Amino acid sequence: MKNPLSLDLEYILNSTQGLWDEIKGQRIFITGGTGFIGCWLLESFAFANEKLNLGASTVVLTRNQGAFRKKAPHLAGNPAISFHEGDVRYFSFPEDEFSYVIHAATDAGARLNEENPLLMFDTIVQGTRRVLDFARASGARKLLLTSSGAVYGKQPPHLTNVPEDYAGGPDPSDGRSAYGEGKRVAELLCNQYGRKYGIEAKIARCFAFVGPYLSLDIHYAIGNFIRNGLAGKPVHVTGDGTSYRSYLYAADLAVWLWTILIRGKPGTAYNVGSEEAVAIADTAKIVTKAFSSELPVIIDKKADDQIIPERYLPSTKKARDELGLRQEIDLEDAIARTIRWHRQQLMKERHQRVN
Repeated sequence: MKNPLSLDLEYILNSTQGLWDEIKGQRIFITGGTGFIGCWLLESFAFANEKLNLGASTVVLTRNQGAFRKKAPHLAGNPAISFHEGDVRYFSFPEDEFSYVIHAATDAGARLNEENPLLMFDTIVQGTRRVLDFARASGARKLLLTSSGAVYGKQPPHLTNVPEDYAGGPDPSDGRSAYGEGKRVAELLCNQYGRKYGIEAKIARCFAFVGPYLSLDIHYAIGNFIRNGLAGKPVHVTGDGTSYRSYLYAADLAVWLWTILIRGKPGTAYNVGSEEAVAIADTAKIVTKAFSSELPVIIDKKADDQIIPERYLPSTKKARDELGLRQEIDLEDAIARTIRWHRQQLMKERHQRVN
């Protein structure tokens, strides 16, 4: 059966020409390999490994191998991908050497950040320390940390797109800052290990994304909009819909992350995301237009003209100038591809239930 992501994977491969030569015959260790970002890293790795005869292999840290086999059986059954069960905070180290480590684990859920911020903070910090100790023990030369735009704290209204040298940070008196503060400490640990032990740690400060494998039932507005659209329900906007976000498509995200891992400067953080500002209400309208039938958009609150809309938007100038990275897939196309993939998944699930 043809992989429903084949066009995206061809695009990723064409956009990363020359990167994969360095990975030939190497071993990669990935945490968070079963999440949204991790699945895209595994999809693109498996595709490049087969198409280019790389002879590389990947070990994925997971807490539940069985759940991932159910979620993505084609990846779980790939002979170049194996699994190592354990908690990121205290997993046992896999044997033998690894050339690359990608630390993409951490539950970014708003619910955990609200209900148990200490657990979230400890998981980020202790997990990163454990992964760095493993990278050191395994002889890894390069490490990629997927951090977050949350490290900047609340974006000032005068700043249209936040750059990497912005010196702001989360409010430590706000209990919801556990995620952003944890990521700040994780970045600090990466840089300290780099200085002391020579690990080439690169940091991807991730913003907002859309694409296949995106969970539709958590706090991501665009995922909630797509979920409602698939169910034929009105698209519901909590708040007044004036806040600005931007969305990078998952295939572009994969290109950026592999490029940062291989070509990024050690000890350097790169913003990863789209610079195209879109109000939440407008995002909802774009989603409804992507469905064949028009769906109503319900906005909870009326906008107050006296309040400056909140922004969460990166400047990606550093990634453009240093690594030649660009957003190539626009938001309308990204949403259409995401909807198409989720529809295919729903059809597959119905077929499995019938049979």
